[in-house]
Amino acid sequence: MTPQGVAILGSTGSIGTTALRVLDRHRDRFAVRALTAHANAALLHRQVEAWTPTFVALVEGDGEAPAAWLRGAGALVEAATRPDVAVVLNAIVGAAGLDATLAALGAGKRVALANKESLVVGGALVAAAARRGGGAVVPVDSEHSAILQCLSGRDASEVRKLVITTSGGPFREWPAERVRAATVQDALNHPTWSMGRKITVDSATLANKALEVIEAHFLFGLGYDQIEVVVHPQSIIHSMVEFRDGSVLAQLGVPSMELPILYALSHPERIADAGIPVFDAVSAGRLTFEAVRHEAFPCLGLGIAAGKAGGAAPAVFNGANEQAVALFLEGRVTFGAIAEAVEDALARLAGLSGGDLPSLWHADAQARRTVREKFA
Repeated sequence: MTPQGVAILGSTGSIGTTALRVLDRHRDRFAVRALTAHANAALLHRQVEAWTPTFVALVEGDGEAPAAWLRGAGALVEAATRPDVAVVLNAIVGAAGLDATLAALGAGKRVALANKESLVVGGALVAAAARRGGGAVVPVDSEHSAILQCLSGRDASEVRKLVITTSGGPFREWPAERVRAATVQDALNHPTWSMGRKITVDSATLANKALEVIEAHFLFGLGYDQIEVVVHPQSIIHSMVEFRDGSVLAQLGVPSMELPILYALSHPERIADAGIPVFDAVSAGRLTFEAVRHEAFPCLGLGIAAGKAGGAAPAVFNGANEQAVALFLEGRVTFGAIAEAVEDALARLAGLSGGDLPSLWHADAQARRTVREKFA
């Protein structure tokens, strides 16, 4: 069997490094052909030495890079469309991943999608690119991977409801006023998952769950009223699907991204992997569920409302959130200001067009500018 060529966009991030650990155990099945990093030249050097890819790119950063490495955001699209690549793992953080997703799907690639913002910002465009080019999207997020596994080829018309779980983040039991005053250190202290800084803050605000609801809407073709979010502190059940006959299927596993990454690479086949953590039901103990406290985590409701509004609203929500989180991580705004900034941007930019890619990028830019000006 000839190994499938894989491109990893964002190879030095949390998802990228985890994917390389998984791929290292399956070198007979997969070959890493392209690696791109945002700015971590030192780690990218080590990855190149370990994998000898045919294409390497560093998007930004001042690190010393060989002349053979490409520079700039355009290199992401080139990596995603190379003829020696069959699978593109898009692990880029934020809306910057959209162009590469569209290009890969247009070139007929399988996109193992960890960049949920691609669907949030440009869901309809992503679907059109897949139809046009013959590519396919397989989700990497553990929640959407769980739904995919539970559906197992069933039609959306058989589904009554999707239930997406959330650990509740580090502030699950905090009163709303304490949540609003949380520090950066508080927000980065996630109880069950180890992730990058931006997505960890999104998990603390529950903005990530809003993004996942919008993503599920586009991935599985279900209405927003058929998608529910519940708190599941143990992070063992990753999502559930309730069918119209009342049956509920759930996918369980230890909180490790290695399993959904492997499944996205091999789908629909399942590959044995001794490195995936083993689930032990007795050790897992009690599994509990709670309702989301929307008053403490307003970003969830704001994002879902943006998804329902459609047009450019999801792009505004995402762009405003990305900018507000960046300011929070820089220590320039409070934790509570993230939701305030997002709500303000959505109100100010309501009605923007989102029918094509230029209009979506315009909405994204306007949302970021609105947030920056609010806290200037």
